[in-house]
Amino acid sequence: PPTQKSEPEKHDLKFLFHIKTCCCVLRSPGLDSDDIRVMMQGSNMVKVRSSRWKKSRNLQLLEDSLTVWCESTKSSRRAKAQQTFTVTEVECVREGCQSEALKRLSGSVQEKQCFTVVFRGARKSLDLVCPSEAEAQCWVRGLRALKEYVANMTQKEKLDQYPAQFQNQDGKMSYDEVKRLLLMINIDLSEQYARSLFKRCDRSGDSRLDHVEIEEFCRELMRRPELDAVFRNYSSNGCVLATAELRDFLGDQGEDASLIHAQSLILTYELNDWAQKNLFMTQNGFTMYMLSRENDVLNPDHARVYQDMSRPLAHYFISSSHNTYLTKDQVTSASSTEPYIRALNQGCRCVELDCWDGDKGEPVIYHGHTLTSKVTFKEVIETINQYAFKVSPYPLILSLENHCSVEQQAVMATHLCTILGSKLLTKPLSSQPLQDLPSPEVLKGRILIKGKKQTPHLGQLGKNGSCASFSSSSDDEPANGNKNTPKKDPAKVCSKLSPELSELAVYCRSVPFRGFENMSEKPPNEMSSFSESEALRIIKDSGKLFVRHNSRQLSRIYPSCQRLQSSNYNPQEMWNGGCQMVALNFQTPGEQMDLNQGRFLPNGRCGYILKPSFLCSPTSEFNPENTGGGPGHVPTQLTIRIISAQQLPKINTENVSSIVDPQVWVEIHGVAIDNARDKTHRIDNNGFNPRWDSTLSFQLQVPDLALVRFVVEDHDHTTKNDFVGQFTVPFTSLRTGYRHVHLLKADGSSLSPATLFIHVKMTRRGAPIKSVSERMAIAKGVRSDKGCIM
Repeated sequence: PPTQKSEPEKHDLKFLFHIKTCCCVLRSPGLDSDDIRVMMQGSNMVKVRSSRWKKSRNLQLLEDSLTVWCESTKSSRRAKAQQTFTVTEVECVREGCQSEALKRLSGSVQEKQCFTVVFRGARKSLDLVCPSEAEAQCWVRGLRALKEYVANMTQKEKLDQYPAQFQNQDGKMSYDEVKRLLLMINIDLSEQYARSLFKRCDRSGDSRLDHVEIEEFCRELMRRPELDAVFRNYSSNGCVLATAELRDFLGDQGEDASLIHAQSLILTYELNDWAQKNLFMTQNGFTMYMLSRENDVLNPDHARVYQDMSRPLAHYFISSSHNTYLTKDQVTSASSTEPYIRALNQGCRCVELDCWDGDKGEPVIYHGHTLTSKVTFKEVIETINQYAFKVSPYPLILSLENHCSVEQQAVMATHLCTILGSKLLTKPLSSQPLQDLPSPEVLKGRILIKGKKQTPHLGQLGKNGSCASFSSSSDDEPANGNKNTPKKDPAKVCSKLSPELSELAVYCRSVPFRGFENMSEKPPNEMSSFSESEALRIIKDSGKLFVRHNSRQLSRIYPSCQRLQSSNYNPQEMWNGGCQMVALNFQTPGEQMDLNQGRFLPNGRCGYILKPSFLCSPTSEFNPENTGGGPGHVPTQLTIRIISAQQLPKINTENVSSIVDPQVWVEIHGVAIDNARDKTHRIDNNGFNPRWDSTLSFQLQVPDLALVRFVVEDHDHTTKNDFVGQFTVPFTSLRTGYRHVHLLKADGSSLSPATLFIHVKMTRRGAPIKSVSERMAIAKGVRSDKGCIM
């Protein structure tokens, strides 16, 4: 490769060329449709918030095919207001009257004229009514097509969509034009920094950037000294990476180090025509590659379903929700169908329904004997039917907390059967005696009912199957019994169960926990529920037996009734004991939900994670309270170097002069002996590009159960540090080498563009696990960039 500006100078970065010559309409054969044309012409719609709040709005897709303009006309005293959203902000588009606001209008509007735009994060959904069914369909199809197309485009494809022509005759670009293009190629910037950088580069002061100013903007935007140092350490001339040099880097990262793979990365991420043609990677191409999802800290192979899904249900951790119907606390908050949609869209595979008698013979769901509002059982089942398998194809368990009369239980059974249809499992898959629970694979697309089951007792069957003929198990009894409460004789318990509802409990029959005696004789389809305190006591007193029990039986753990604000317990302690259904309040963000999100992040986020082998054997010797030298004991050293962070948001947005003082915690959550945390020093007044180069080391004994949590805080001398962002990943899905950690907000949504740049090394029994070589230590000093391709 040349070291003087000659050929590379003539063929400047395609990245810069496109920024200088666009930003016009996103063009693609797949998007050149009538739907997109209708959206660009605009539509007059009605925005709905309730049965009383309905306002006229004009929605129009702008020329970038990325931004939707939502215009409203206020009264003469108030100026015209406009609001926009981008396709990248959209979580999904729901057809018809699926939101609660639109459902209340279902009798007065045509359902096919309605749709809802659901956004990522905390932004409220947009409920809309179109003038016609055809127009509504154009918007639904169009938004979905744009969302899918943008999500699947490579960086190079995104750039190639822009025509080589100026939008403005003078070739300049406004801030909005630059921002849209950057968003298209996945270079997301904080608004404050982007505007500041734009203003700094705008030498002419006319709020538009010319050729030279755009180039300066891009150079500043792409500058990452710590990435450049890694690049130069592998580059023989400090200017470009040859294919073999990139291959060496990939090998030290523990990735596919073939020449073919290295060449494919150059063709994907290198935007300079000359370099790409000659199979070189420039510093900018390397930066684009390192910022891509291919360098995420999560193993990309684990982003799909990669585990064996043919094992019994008891061999999996199952993502489970408690009080799923609640929007906030369990005393005064609203009950709604929306939390079911959110939970199911997060991959949750066990949702809870607290069922009570309602008016007009229709059962309702709410937190009984409290001020929480009510939602009908039928509405919830209709919602579940629609969203049960949109994210995960594996079985969904409905945990029924049944407080209804026999009559309304029969109504529940009718709704379950008629609404869920063939999805509902109503009988065993086989007539053979059950040795083990069926697998998630054979139960794909099926909905299971967890509930009480009527059991006939010999010699007590009445002529007409009267109340004395049956007993019903009750999972409301304390697990393992209460010493001060005499146990009821099941033979004397009058049945309060509807036979129709009882028949639906097939593989998840709720029974009270009676201890560990004769474990091998217990039917595998019987399961018990435990309060968090009861489960912790059992794990502490009889951890090994609990692990064996959970190798065959399902256990559900639920939060203490004292958690009036719907707070959560630490789920890790329950997973250590092999408990499958560790139910949490999904509506309450915090460390516990971070751990839950991290636990179920791999395996395609399908809601099922195969437990380690030492938690799946009925003869296991694993004891979560005493892990030294036993099963799962694999002494491992984890070394994480926190190098830098990028674009951390301001926490105190009211104070314009306030700047974050970031520090990073790394936490290990696993068996008791592995639990640890350590932190970097703080960096004062720098949220854009703080740099620590701080190395933290941890000794793990049972790495297969460990979660690694990265937490960024804003340091405060006088009060508790403010939370900035976090990311949690299982140790077994953690990648070695130089990685970016894409931080999440407190509610689990993306904090883009905020990231951490780290280096990960693992060593087991003295041997490194695909670690980066020692020569990858970042070189000190600055090498001249003169003569290099930008």
